[in-house]
Amino acid sequence: MSYGVSLTRDESSTSYVIIRHNIRTYQSAGVVQVLKGRQNAETTLKKFEDGQTSADRHEGWRFFIEKTDLKPGTDPAQATHRRQADLETRELKARQETNVPFGREGMLH
Repeated sequence: MSYGVSLTRDESSTSYVIIRHNIRTYQSAGVVQVLKGRQNAETTLKKFEDGQTSADRHEGWRFFIEKTDLKPGTDPAQATHRRQADLETRELKARQETNVPFGREGMLH
């Protein structure tokens, strides 16, 4: 019997990005690393948090992980650019799907 958290095959073979962002300003500093496996990503995330200065943390900087289709080891700048482009594409698609044409039925009387 296993007492630890078991990972699915998907979680151990999927890629994850670690992203640095500011919870006070909502500013993103982008992707800091692309890794294979959720457990590996969580361990690396903890290392980033442990190495963070108290001043940096006080300013609001945090890290989080996110599932990605990027290859592990992708350059962080390239990963940031790709992630931003993907976010913009999803946002545009969502706006288009929820955008109701403005016509007579949308006018207030």
